[in-house]
Amino acid sequence: MHVPMNLSATSVEAPQVVAASVSRPLARPPASIGWGLLALALGAIFVLPFVASDFWLSILNYAGIAAVGAIGLNLLTGNTGQVSLGQPFFMGVGCYAAAFAGQDLGLPLPVWLAAAMLMGALVGGLVGPFALRLRGQYLVIVTLGLVLIGLHLWQNLPWLTGGANGRSVLIAARLGPIDFSALSVFGTTLARNQGWFILIWLCALGAGICVLNILNSRSGRALMAIRDREMTASVIGISVSRTKILAFVVSSMLAAAGGALYGGYVRYAAPTEWDLLLGVQYLAMIVVGGTGSVLGSVLGALFVTLMPQVVKLASPYLPFVSFTPGDGGIVSLFALNQILFGLFIIAFLMFAPRGLAGLVPRRRGRPPTPKP
Repeated sequence: MHVPMNLSATSVEAPQVVAASVSRPLARPPASIGWGLLALALGAIFVLPFVASDFWLSILNYAGIAAVGAIGLNLLTGNTGQVSLGQPFFMGVGCYAAAFAGQDLGLPLPVWLAAAMLMGALVGGLVGPFALRLRGQYLVIVTLGLVLIGLHLWQNLPWLTGGANGRSVLIAARLGPIDFSALSVFGTTLARNQGWFILIWLCALGAGICVLNILNSRSGRALMAIRDREMTASVIGISVSRTKILAFVVSSMLAAAGGALYGGYVRYAAPTEWDLLLGVQYLAMIVVGGTGSVLGSVLGALFVTLMPQVVKLASPYLPFVSFTPGDGGIVSLFALNQILFGLFIIAFLMFAPRGLAGLVPRRRGRPPTPKP
């Protein structure tokens, strides 16, 4: 280990700098801008179901479900610096917990969703103290093992998961008098995709507000202090292990919520849904969207979910794309999607490391107060 021969002023003042960053609130936009963005988001949630086609609503529903899990992963990876591939495992936990509570026990929407989130938080709290002892590639390997363990469990618990054949997830989406599966507006019953769009994106909005509140609290500033200077954060009195476990629990809870929404929307779940590829896709969402950003999580989820559909629409105009083995194309549609998926990840890492969120103009904060 290289030990510097002399300590610069910067290294001497590092604990004071981190301590100040933890105690000082993050720069927030004016309240009027925050309320304006909230109103814009709510407007989009309640207007899009009436203007988008049923097909695109279904795609946006998948994107909203992905956004819930991506927001949780970004809190753990982007804001705490803990790279994880374990989101599929916790999504499976949430899906099967919701299926048991909502279908087997017949409990309503608030209960099965809360049960899924509670089970995700509980399992995350049990796994976190062991997984977060490691960092970097070691943590990636541990969470990879968690996904593989999950695949084995889901295939060998037929009473809960239906085994290798999967199970139905027929759970009610009713909140008091409001049934999101058959939402009635001014005497007109909306299609299922329209009602579920509102439910899913309200949950995504709630997840984003929850994480933003965490990030603007003392705990959130402690998370980012650990990400930037873990040893220094420990020196100034931050409980590194407890703070990491908090991030892991919240991330697991939101992943479980996403799994519950997925099962309820699709009405079916199979063990193969929660595989390693899904974990890689979630990492791609936060890389493309922007690490450490709630907005980036949503943009990344939209990008990764919509990209295959855009490629599919453009593929008839691409002569080198093969739809069947004998039509003379060079590359299949599936392979083209995978190639573009990899190229976009590389391109964003090299040329736009802050992701799509970094391309959005941001209001500059006030300059720091000069030292006397």
